[in-house]
Amino acid sequence: MKKIIYLFTLVMFFGCSAAKAQNYVTHKVKSGETIETIAEKYKVTKEHIHKLNPDAKKGIKQDAVLIIMKTGGVRPVRGGVKQPPKKKVTEIKELTGYKKHKVKRKETLYSLSKKYGVTEAEIKKYNTFLYSNNLRKGDRLQIPVFEIKKVEEKSTTTTYTVLPKEGKWRIAYKYGITVLELEELNPGLAEVLQPGQVITVPNLEDNSIKQVDEQYSYYTVLPKEGFFRLKIKTGLEQSDLERLNPGLSTSGLKEGMVLKVPYGAIETESGVETVVDTTTSSVINLSTAIKDRETKNIVVMLPFALNKVNIDSVVDTKQKIKNNRTLGLTLDFYSGVLMAFDSLKKMGVNLKVDVYDTQNRESEVNAIIRTKDFTTTDVVIGPLLPKNFNTVAFALEGENVPMVSPVTRKVNIGNNVFQSRPDAKVMETKIVDYFVADTTAQVIIISDSKRKVTSAMLKTKFPKAAMVSSRLDKKTKKDQYYILEQDLLDVIKPGNNVVFLETDNSSFVSSVSSMLNALLIDGTDIVLTTTSQNKAFENEEVSNYHLSNLHFTYPSISKIVSEDSNNSFVKMYKKQHKTSPNAYAIRGFDLTMDVVLRLVTSGNLYNSVIDTPFTSYVENKFSYKKKMSGGYYNDSVYIVRYNDLKIEEIKQ
Repeated sequence: MKKIIYLFTLVMFFGCSAAKAQNYVTHKVKSGETIETIAEKYKVTKEHIHKLNPDAKKGIKQDAVLIIMKTGGVRPVRGGVKQPPKKKVTEIKELTGYKKHKVKRKETLYSLSKKYGVTEAEIKKYNTFLYSNNLRKGDRLQIPVFEIKKVEEKSTTTTYTVLPKEGKWRIAYKYGITVLELEELNPGLAEVLQPGQVITVPNLEDNSIKQVDEQYSYYTVLPKEGFFRLKIKTGLEQSDLERLNPGLSTSGLKEGMVLKVPYGAIETESGVETVVDTTTSSVINLSTAIKDRETKNIVVMLPFALNKVNIDSVVDTKQKIKNNRTLGLTLDFYSGVLMAFDSLKKMGVNLKVDVYDTQNRESEVNAIIRTKDFTTTDVVIGPLLPKNFNTVAFALEGENVPMVSPVTRKVNIGNNVFQSRPDAKVMETKIVDYFVADTTAQVIIISDSKRKVTSAMLKTKFPKAAMVSSRLDKKTKKDQYYILEQDLLDVIKPGNNVVFLETDNSSFVSSVSSMLNALLIDGTDIVLTTTSQNKAFENEEVSNYHLSNLHFTYPSISKIVSEDSNNSFVKMYKKQHKTSPNAYAIRGFDLTMDVVLRLVTSGNLYNSVIDTPFTSYVENKFSYKKKMSGGYYNDSVYIVRYNDLKIEEIKQ
């Protein structure tokens, strides 16, 4: 049912995204155009263009793409265009002198007030004897003369134009208010602010508007959070926080208040992310190292194939999910992506997310590339399938938009590509290196005829290894995928034995593992391994008991988190979906967390390769390396093994 809900949500999401995009247009600068001519064309000011396109202040070049709001820099709101609040005008009377007056018969305070344009109270104020005596003929008065001055009262609020990638927290910090107070000033304010959007903020003097210092971190105060709790999180005393945040001592802590703290001071309770510095082995939590609070533009491209799903029919939708493996995989992956976005939001990360349905068709992918604007995109996650991924990556390479391949084993690694899944060669190298380090083991290489190249490679790595090949039919010379027990008795010796089994045939795996299991006697240890763990090893005819007894060891892109794990993501997922997350859901979460946290700690994905050499999450880890010519590949691989019918990670 949860996957059906995702499909309904996606239909609504795509509709809303289209409506939002209609407030903006992009303009590709033509030869001879200037900021002035472009501003005139769209009926906006130069300042409006500069605010949405800061780089344009230095000049514009031909073919540069500018963002322009159709309404001329003022975001439409209910009831029309939002206008700055009207200023209130107050009249002030300033005393400039007096007029002399001798009271005549029948004159009263009322008649004198009308004659001179003052109030009776003002006449009494400057002739105090009238407080205790009535006005009489012959009294000599001094009548006040006033100059009327009109003074414009300073409004308590003013307007502010949102800058590109600017989030609520940054504006709230600038104007010394909480995010909640900013939202109260702007009812209906969207979660993600749009460049050029005009909002209401407190009216402060320029020198009272705080500036965000990128050398510091910024923390949003949680509900009921006091100085004691903040000291536990940051190690900072109340006096330290008040020194860093002038005005805090007067206002006190308030929910939603944004505080400046030393860089990296805040600890997180999410438990989702650690970074290991491979040179010092020190562990850093990336979620506490967030430096960039600007809004990041994320594009997710997945094959939902909504064009083939009848959303009005629950039965049809269930059938499509059941029969379409790609759709099921996509929805599982996307469920993890959504939970990552939710976790990142709680960390104070500001995101603008666009989700595009590739429909698993290259024609649709090309249509998306033609009709969507990627000039402000910070990263694209997807598409899933190699052909579609390669098409998008090639199209966006010229704009240097990073492309992250989520689950595909093999893609074209162009200059802008991050292949997040280690390829077969990396996996092979990791497992071979692991066993090369064990010089005490006797190595046996068993392979079928299709894996002769791999067995030959292994022989070069283990020159003393014994070789065993599957038997061929004498007449047809076709592989029969079996060996004799005597073949093993000839090569298995007392002591430690490591057996590489190289095959894609499940029957061969079943028979070999069964025979090896029978040879486990006192004094003889056997570890089964392979350079390529594939479906043959997972087939139901292969005994997990045999694999566990043989401590089957293999390279994996992920470690396995058990259903009873205390991991915070697993617990949240089970609570929300009433089921445990599968490998694709966890990968969606891990990959999205890694990509976004790299963006907000290093500025962009390219810098993160140097800044953050190694990251580890729930089940997946990432360590990107640059190809000599081309993009980046993940060479971080787990070595795992069967033990007591469970799969565990081998610490390397």
